[in-house]
Amino acid sequence: QVQLVESGGGLVQPGGSLRLSCAASGIIFSINAMYWYRQAPGKQRELVASIASGGRTNYVDSVKGRFTISRDNAKNTVYLQMNSLKLEDTAVYYCNAPLGRTAAWGQGTQVTVSS
Repeated sequence: QVQLVESGGGLVQPGGSLRLSCAASGIIFSINAMYWYRQAPGKQRELVASIASGGRTNYVDSVKGRFTISRDNAKNTVYLQMNSLKLEDTAVYYCNAPLGRTAAWGQGTQVTVSS
């Protein structure tokens, strides 16, 4: 059974930093692309960042230069380092692992940016 468990969310002031973690089990993590999504209140879920099995990364324009996605295959964990956080980064952040025709999702972790 595939399981993704996110952690690291919280309340932070604008300009602050957080690091999210997503621990995966039940998949061959090293060959899986991994994704971070977020969903703000009243908005659709959006793809924030992705990392391929070989390490290639992509970001939505709004987070480029501020967020960094990385992975540790030895720990079956993907990270999202978020710096220079803005009010509009407030959302529930979800980890995602594509599984052929389906995908696994974590339970989400709340990130709130507020002064």
